[in-house]
Amino acid sequence: MTWETARMNDKARRSSEFDRIARYFAPLAASFPGAFGLTDDAAVIAPADGTELVVTTDTIVAGVHYIGDEAPDLIAAKLLRVNLSDLAAMGSRPCAYTLNIALPSSIDDLWLEAFARGLAEDQETFGVTLIGGDSVSTPGPPVFTLTAFGEVPFGAAVRRAGARPGDLVFVSGSIGDGALGLRARQGNLGGLSDLHRTALAERYQKPVPRIELGKRLPGLANAAADVSDGLAADLGHIASASEVAMTIKAASVPLSPAARAALCTDARLIETILSGGDDYELIFCVPPDLSCAVATLAKEFSLPLTKLGVVTRGSGVEILDEDGNPVLLATSGFRHA
Repeated sequence: MTWETARMNDKARRSSEFDRIARYFAPLAASFPGAFGLTDDAAVIAPADGTELVVTTDTIVAGVHYIGDEAPDLIAAKLLRVNLSDLAAMGSRPCAYTLNIALPSSIDDLWLEAFARGLAEDQETFGVTLIGGDSVSTPGPPVFTLTAFGEVPFGAAVRRAGARPGDLVFVSGSIGDGALGLRARQGNLGGLSDLHRTALAERYQKPVPRIELGKRLPGLANAAADVSDGLAADLGHIASASEVAMTIKAASVPLSPAARAALCTDARLIETILSGGDDYELIFCVPPDLSCAVATLAKEFSLPLTKLGVVTRGSGVEILDEDGNPVLLATSGFRHA
């Protein structure tokens, strides 16, 4: 039974704040001793010996960062996964997260039950646990803020700064599915089969954070980031932080069958693919003498790790077409307000 069906068959209920925490969120914290069952004002995290904490946070607002009509479990999954992707980009192992929620009166217990179920499923998948947060009411749209914690060997966190001229630039998986999936969900992507349209929408709604790959980046990659704002923009973040330039071949950007089908229907979608974001793949810069190690990881994880180009001296990111001409983008990626 879906949460929509359950809502139709049952009178809507809305618990008080503390009942809500006890019923839906305290069970998500049961396996973490320092969470104290969510009964205290704060939690305690004790990192393993020889490690330090990596912390990231993200806020999403209905109608701004997600459409608003998604199933609650999908909203929860994406909220958690985009933060886990940030931890993966720094080479850390996720361990815990806090969650702040601001809910309008239209969100009832059935909605929250489905939302918590989505978190529980991903906690099991990714080995992470809720340890605290806050719950308030709002007259506006739903707002969710998640802060995630990961462990990384002391001094080994992989940063955006660190890329060096001569490094090879790699990306995991495929690019463009997230942005194309948003267009598919909005009904703005025609000419595709139902299979391809569904595949793109699923990549947008439920990205896969590359945690296992990320944990192998320390000692291999000089710099890394995840593709959230857009491939061009996130490469630019690394180039700027590292004070280097990058030359990327557009033809080398890996595409899924669904994205390739979309591009065949409209060549102008290359801009969406290169700048749209929401892919949550990892981009990373590796010294040339370690490129064989990247190939080994690709085989180990059965995950494409594609060479996009090279780091050079200078500044900025240049994307070249098959004739060696610059690909000009109207925008490099998502701009945060």
